[in-house]
Amino acid sequence: MQAILTLNAGSSTIKFGVYRACAEPELLWHGQVDNLGPAAKLLLQGDGLDATREIGAADHATGVTAILQAVEPLLQSETILGVGHRIVHGGQTFEGPTVLDNHVLAQLETLSSLAPLHQPHNLAAVRAARDAFPSAVQIGCFDTAFHVGHPFVNDAFALPRDFYDQGVRRYGFHGLSYDYITGKMAEDFPDLAAGRVVIAHLGNGASMCAVANGKSIGSTMGFSALDGLPMGTRCGQLDPGVLLYLMEQGHSAEAITQILYKKSGLLGLSGISHDMRTLLESDDPRAREAIDYYVFRIRRELGAMAAVLGGVDAVVFCGGSGENAAPIRQCVLDGMG
Repeated sequence: MQAILTLNAGSSTIKFGVYRACAEPELLWHGQVDNLGPAAKLLLQGDGLDATREIGAADHATGVTAILQAVEPLLQSETILGVGHRIVHGGQTFEGPTVLDNHVLAQLETLSSLAPLHQPHNLAAVRAARDAFPSAVQIGCFDTAFHVGHPFVNDAFALPRDFYDQGVRRYGFHGLSYDYITGKMAEDFPDLAAGRVVIAHLGNGASMCAVANGKSIGSTMGFSALDGLPMGTRCGQLDPGVLLYLMEQGHSAEAITQILYKKSGLLGLSGISHDMRTLLESDDPRAREAIDYYVFRIRRELGAMAAVLGGVDAVVFCGGSGENAAPIRQCVLDGMG
């Protein structure tokens, strides 16, 4: 029997699934490496399994290795036919699923500076899977692809036109999530799917997408995965004058990158945690202030997406917080009728 492995190397987790390769792929096992850092753990479910394994200190490379080690004995006589990878940035070149050969990987490496929390980890997972399953076809699916074809006004910055022509434009991200949601809506709620929908992907990374008749026409994220909503450790929308000020104060590009990507967002505002579960359970007023700011920015961007669409027929929540944090959904929607 032949199987397909999928890998999604995110900013704080690595999710995976193993499917039987057939006309309608059947999910056999799935899980994730959670809490990447000093106390990571591997969760594995499916086919009678429901196991948790402590990994200890783990980065993305260690996490991918742990997944491959867990999956290999389960396969027994089964062969991995292909591996599907979530890759955050496809730039202007990659608009659909693509075979990941050496030439393509070299092109994708050049986009790492645009998504430093994700792209290097995505590509590291590709290399690990190529080593583990050298005869399997490696396929990349891109978060930016869903947003290709935006109107010019939604993609451009008001900078000299040469920068736009060089690729300095809004790309939007979380496209695989939005593509899945729009596909499920077309199956389960076809009338709504044909209308004006705002999808809020709220996780450690967060963004919102304006979708008209199943097509993306606007996104809160822009040139990089920093823009728009505040996130777990990322700042979201920021006056560029702040960056000029930090530079004038002597902060290097590397130091500013660390601040914007890893020390800001919910973690930076609260000084406690990037995890919404921890903040909701905390009595510390800083946790409440961080949540209030998070909700305020989501509501503000929801209004902006409604303006892009000319109205809203449905709002869909997804991502770790969007799916599981009911108080956040309630606070976002309260009074938004």
